[in-house]
Amino acid sequence: MRLFINSLAASAGGGLTYIRSVLPILARRKDVQVTVSVGSDLRREFGDLPNVEFVEMELPVLRRFWYEQFGLRPLLHRSNADVLLSTGNFAVRNSPIPQILLSRNSVYTSADYYRDLWTRHQYFLWTDTHFRGWLARKSIAWADVTIAPSEAFATELLRWTGRPVRGIHHGFDADAFTANHNPLAPDMEQKLQNTNGSLKLLFVSHYNYYRNFETLFRALPILRQRLGKPVSLLLTCKLRAEETPGAYRPESAAKLVRDLGVGNMVVELGTVPYTQLHKVYRRADIYVSPAYTETFAHPLVEAMASGLPIVASDLAVHREICQDSAVYFPCFSPEALAEAIAQIAVSPDVAKRLGDTAAARSRAFSWRKHVDAILEIANALKRSSRVDEALQPQAINAR
Repeated sequence: MRLFINSLAASAGGGLTYIRSVLPILARRKDVQVTVSVGSDLRREFGDLPNVEFVEMELPVLRRFWYEQFGLRPLLHRSNADVLLSTGNFAVRNSPIPQILLSRNSVYTSADYYRDLWTRHQYFLWTDTHFRGWLARKSIAWADVTIAPSEAFATELLRWTGRPVRGIHHGFDADAFTANHNPLAPDMEQKLQNTNGSLKLLFVSHYNYYRNFETLFRALPILRQRLGKPVSLLLTCKLRAEETPGAYRPESAAKLVRDLGVGNMVVELGTVPYTQLHKVYRRADIYVSPAYTETFAHPLVEAMASGLPIVASDLAVHREICQDSAVYFPCFSPEALAEAIAQIAVSPDVAKRLGDTAAARSRAFSWRKHVDAILEIANALKRSSRVDEALQPQAINAR
C-alpha cells in the first residue's frame, strides 16, 4: 500500500494532534509506504521516519487550496500512491486516485456558530465560514469515503449532505502523552503555584468563539458565591489579539473578565507545549469544556486519562466521548455550569467516582486502532479502485 497524506492544513489544534499521532504509527508499519505533504515547521519536528517521505512546503491559505486542487496531482503520480488521505476538511476534486477525506470541523454545520458570528458583527468571518462550509460540503461529495472523528459528528454530516459518513474515533497514547519529564517554564510554574489552596478548573484551548469561553467566565462569580472559597480557572491561552491564532478577537472576552470582576480568578498560562500538557492536567481538580459545537475534543480524552472529573456542555459528541465520566450542563447556562462544578467540588466521593470512570474510559481510545481502520478502508479502495460494497459495513469504530 502506498498512501499519500495531504496535511498542509495541519497548523493548530486537532489537525496537529492528528498528524503527530498518526505518522509515527504508520512509520512502524511494514505494509505501507507513506508520502506526506507538510509545512516546514512540522517537517523539522518529525525528523527522519522510516517508510515516510516528506514533501515540505509553505503556502498561505488561498494558495494552499489552489495547490491542493491542481498542484497535488503531479505529486500523486510521482509518488505512485494508491490512495490519498486528505486530512484538512477539503478534498481534491476529481482526484486521480481513490480519496479518503477526514472531515473534522463542526463550525460549518453549526447554526450556533453562525449566530454567534453575526451577534459579534464578525461579518467577514461569517461569510468566509459559509464559503468554506460550501467547499467542505462539496468535498464530501468529491471524496470516495468520508470519515468523521465521532459517530455523533458523522450523523450530523449525513444530515447536512445526505451522504454516508463513517465515524472512526480518534485515538490517544497515554505513554507518549506523559513521556516528557522536563519541568514547566518558570513563569508558568509560578502561576500554578499561586493557585495553591484554590479549586483549580482547567480548560485547554486557544481562544475561539465556539469553545464558549464567555459562558465559562460568567459562571465564575456564581461559583465563587456558591462555594465561598477561592476558585482558579487555568487557561492554556492568553486573551490578547497578538497571541490568538486565526481571525478570532479576544478583546470582548478580556473585557468581560474585567467587568465581572473575576480577573484574579482567571490564570492565563499561555500556550503549553503538548509534551508538557500532562503536567498541567495533574495540577487541576476539575476539567471544564463549555464548547457549543465539537467533533471529538482531544482534551477530554487527555483529561480523562489524567483521572480528572469532567464538566462538559451537553453535546452529543461530549456524551459519546465521555459517557459516564462527566457531568453535563446546557451549554449557554452559566448558572447550570456553576452548579455542575459545585456538585463535584463539594463531594469528594463524586469527584473520585468520576475520575476513576474517566481513567477507565480513556483506555477505549487508541491511535493504533484508528490507523488500522483507515488502512482497512484504504486497502478496500485499492482493491476496488473506487468505493463499492466492501466499503459499506454497518460501522468501523476505533473504540
